[in-house]
Amino acid sequence: MTRTLGLVSLLVALAAAGYLLSQQLKSTGPSSPTASRAFADAGNEVATLNLQQAALVLEQFLSANGTYFGADLAGFGVQAARADAGSYCVQTLRAPVSHLSGPGGTPVAGAC
Repeated sequence: MTRTLGLVSLLVALAAAGYLLSQQLKSTGPSSPTASRAFADAGNEVATLNLQQAALVLEQFLSANGTYFGADLAGFGVQAARADAGSYCVQTLRAPVSHLSGPGGTPVAGAC
C-alpha cells in the first residue's frame, strides 16, 4: 500500500512539474511570440545587410566597368532583378523577400 501511494505521489508531482514547465515555455520558450518576433527581426537585419553589401559591390563594379550589368552578386544571398548602365534593383533570395533599388536606395519589403 505504501509503495502504491508513493508511486502515485511521484506521478502527480511529475505531472504538475510538466504542466508548469509547459506553461512557462509558452511565454518564454523558442516558440513564444517574443522569440518568433526576435527571429523575424534578425532575418530582416540579415536581408538588409546583404542588400547593402550587394549595393557596394554594384557601385564598385560601376566604377570599373561603367555599368551595373554583369556584376557578380554570388554569395550575398541576393539576385539582380534589373541592372543597366544607370540603375539596378536587387532582391533577396529567401522569404520574406526584400529589395533595394539603386543607386542610393534603401531596403524595402517586397520584390522588385
